[in-house]
Amino acid sequence: MEPTTFELRDEYIELNQLLKLVGTCSSGGAGKMLVAQGRVQVDGAVELRKTCKIRAGQVVTIEGRTIQVVAAR
Repeated sequence: MEPTTFELRDEYIELNQLLKLVGTCSSGGAGKMLVAQGRVQVDGAVELRKTCKIRAGQVVTIEGRTIQVVAAR
């Protein structure tokens, strides 16, 4: 599967909101459950903080799907 690119317009986005905005789940609450279950990695390490601040340059992986976070132009 080809990586998804997410353009970040602010300093950061909370992990559960990122998962919702890229269509991995239907709501922020569903995103929190995925994180709590240990199914999400940030920069190659399992991330258990539901509202972890994701910044430009980081890579989020969930179930074989890769999300590359880049700064908005």
